[in-house]
Amino acid sequence: MSDIKSKSSSTAERRAKFSTLSGLPVERLYTQESLPNWDPEEALGYPGEFPYARGIYPTMYRGRLWTMRQYAGFGSAAESNKRYRYLLSKGQMGLSVAFDLPTQIGMDSDHPLALGEVGKVGVAIDSLEDMEVLFDQIPLERVSTSMTINATAAILLCLYVAVAKKQGADLKKISGTIQNDILKEYIARGTYIYPVQHAMRIVTDIFAWCRDSLPKWNTISISGYHIREAGSTAVQEIAFTLADGIAYVEAALRAGLSIDEFAPQLSFFFNAHNDLLEEVAKFRAARRLWAKIMRDRFHAQDARSLLLRFHAQTAGSSLTAQQPENNIIRVAIQALAAVLGGCQSLHTNSMDEALALPTEEAALIALRTQQIIANETGVANTIDPVAGSYAVEALTNQIEDRAKIYLEKIDAMGGMIKAIEAGFVQSEIQRAAYEFQRAVESKDQIVVGVNDFAASEERTIPTLRMDAEIERDQVERLEALRVRRDSSKAATALAEIERRARGTENLLPAILAAVEAYASVGEISDTLRRVYGEYQESVVI
Repeated sequence: MSDIKSKSSSTAERRAKFSTLSGLPVERLYTQESLPNWDPEEALGYPGEFPYARGIYPTMYRGRLWTMRQYAGFGSAAESNKRYRYLLSKGQMGLSVAFDLPTQIGMDSDHPLALGEVGKVGVAIDSLEDMEVLFDQIPLERVSTSMTINATAAILLCLYVAVAKKQGADLKKISGTIQNDILKEYIARGTYIYPVQHAMRIVTDIFAWCRDSLPKWNTISISGYHIREAGSTAVQEIAFTLADGIAYVEAALRAGLSIDEFAPQLSFFFNAHNDLLEEVAKFRAARRLWAKIMRDRFHAQDARSLLLRFHAQTAGSSLTAQQPENNIIRVAIQALAAVLGGCQSLHTNSMDEALALPTEEAALIALRTQQIIANETGVANTIDPVAGSYAVEALTNQIEDRAKIYLEKIDAMGGMIKAIEAGFVQSEIQRAAYEFQRAVESKDQIVVGVNDFAASEERTIPTLRMDAEIERDQVERLEALRVRRDSSKAATALAEIERRARGTENLLPAILAAVEAYASVGEISDTLRRVYGEYQESVVI
């Protein structure tokens, strides 16, 4: 082996040094020497067995393919319902709902600050009436639904349950996920409402309520996706996401839940980025690290509590407005990384998302990308086909080891909430984002069509435009609902939410009663605002 190294050392190379997209060093050649003291039995095991590096289920995709989702939602509930039914008719396996900004931060469509934002980045949901339209003719007992919602997650979950009840569905069979990951909002995204401690109380109330009422529901999707979109490295994405997971587990334990009561319903949400080998290694490292945390730190006994089940979405931040057709290739590679990494569900971005919300045609190409990977490439026919690759296993070890260093730093600071409040996590991400941008500007990192291989003439592609009439119609519908509903019943339900918020009783039964009385998302959020106040972000320097 040393002869091979010495012979190749005289060969000129394209760069002075090579690294992954996240800056991890990439060796010229990986060999058995790259894995000192590496025991495959200990490091890998078998699929469905600890430490789950090779996958969380014994048969993985040979038994069942990942759930193919397309993140969709725009304008009115009626418009989004048409898109959902269209995608389901084309072979999509589950729904993934995008909500507009006012819905995400607990403001009704007629709030002054909602002006110009209604239905823009997702569907506008003000009340149970909207939710009924959104899922019209979609049997919730048979369709798995993921909802990307955080600060108002408890309200949207209750709206979903209320629709399922109206459909006559058995709540024990309802499956899906709410993101409900409020910590990453303080870190990377910003759609928070309440101070951290009160927001965490709502999260753990959801855990407790779903344990008894929605046993098949994933109560949280602990999200590294937005951390990566904010500019983090792959190592930071894993470290900070798992640190958030630790914080949620600790909060649930303090709330009186036992580890194996809620841990099997935890799930994760990761970014699938451009660096194929790094991304595959990242997913495998995360799975192995979480299993060890749950076994050794929290002493979980139920094997399901050790499983890192994750949804992946291709990297929106990697998409370019220049030469948008190039995004089809980027998304295909990112989706392949997620599949080789063992995801349980996957969303593929559309080529036009750097310009606007996806058109039907672009969304269909994105869905077909998953179907081609599943049915034509052969990668789903054997479990963990990359296992044993010197390069992949070395990267997996490196990512795990570096993530552990971050976790130790965060523990030394008093945990993730303390680290967020001190601005540590935010500043680490900002530094990584700055370094990547410098690499792009210096052309150390090539982005095809942007800083190299640019087109002499840019061509335009069709984009989806939002009709301004949608916002006016939404506001009129909400005003009409307030006149039509039983206002006394809605007021009584809101008062019960306030009473519980001032005490310790679980909020979810009261929120469900309120949405069934057609109280609005904004009214329920404002009720909690009166009790909890609003979070004020500290300046990170």
